[in-house]
Amino acid sequence: MGLATSHKCVISRRDDVWFAALRRSCIHLTWSDRSAICLEGLGLQVVENVEEAEFTLPHGTKALGLPSGKARSTSLDGLEKISELCAAKKISMIVANPDCVTVEARTRNFSIYKLQILEFCHPTNGDHDIMGANAAGIKSVFTTGGIHANELGLSSFREVADLSSVQILSSKYDAHPSYVLPAFI
Repeated sequence: MGLATSHKCVISRRDDVWFAALRRSCIHLTWSDRSAICLEGLGLQVVENVEEAEFTLPHGTKALGLPSGKARSTSLDGLEKISELCAAKKISMIVANPDCVTVEARTRNFSIYKLQILEFCHPTNGDHDIMGANAAGIKSVFTTGGIHANELGLSSFREVADLSSVQILSSKYDAHPSYVLPAFI
């Protein structure tokens, strides 16, 4: 999905205490130019040098975001080295797209890197998304059109899942969302 709307709103409004204290200079780990997220309107300054960064904004595992708005293809090892330097500097990280599995045109992509980010930031015993939110005591949104669409018997985008199917799935994984939506649009 890219940078979630809720992250964009919180970063730009800065009405949350933690986000209000966040500075503007960031290392942006992203996808290719074609699928890099737009940071326009957020007032951020993308930098390449870790020494200039005040926080890290990882959202992809293929490229390093550049100050020009473009992205430079970078190996996963290269991005991990950048992340290690950021961790050593103890700068904050906003994980803009923390899915361990993503759905693109109904195909699944796995992100080992995002699993590593989640484990580094908050050891979760493999939990992510809804279970991670439950463990952290924060609200969550379950989008039924994502990786569990087939399991819920959904066949088209924006199709609304039967609430009893969502409850059965939630119980199966012991993951209880605060809200349920068919899709983010």
